[in-house]
Amino acid sequence: MQPSREFVRLLTDSQSRLYAYIFALVGDEAAVSDVLQETNLVLLEKCDEAMAASSFTAWAFGVARRKTLVHWQTRGRERLVFDESLLKMLADDGACAAEKTAGRMGQLKRCIGQLPDLARRVIDARYQAGQTVSQIADLIGRSTTATSQLLYRTRLSLLECIQAAEADAEEERA
Repeated sequence: MQPSREFVRLLTDSQSRLYAYIFALVGDEAAVSDVLQETNLVLLEKCDEAMAASSFTAWAFGVARRKTLVHWQTRGRERLVFDESLLKMLADDGACAAEKTAGRMGQLKRCIGQLPDLARRVIDARYQAGQTVSQIADLIGRSTTATSQLLYRTRLSLLECIQAAEADAEEERA
């Protein structure tokens, strides 16, 4: 089956989180790349299952966890080998952390959407385009000091917005 555009979008969006999750379990960059590649192959082969899953991220992390376990089992000849129950515990903790990070990223996107236009442009220039404060200052016609202050206040505003959203979510769970 040919992957749908939605599947490709979900897979692409999840790559950095999958990499971080696998890296937390494996710790070796070369091995992480191998495990991620094997994970992506399974995800592509089973794209119809992915679209039927209630949470693509949870499903993808499950595949990554299984591929990581296979990696550790094949490394059994090496000096340092972890017990499978420890690996499962680490994998579960990593999945929980990844879900929390995904939730925070969603909150961050919502909070950025609520920013005034200038603040949003400055944040995009700094973190999406990777521009320096000096370049942003030239772009918006302000001094570097004023631009630094604007960035500081905007980051503080985003932090407060995320913390408020987390507090609301915690209240709803209670």
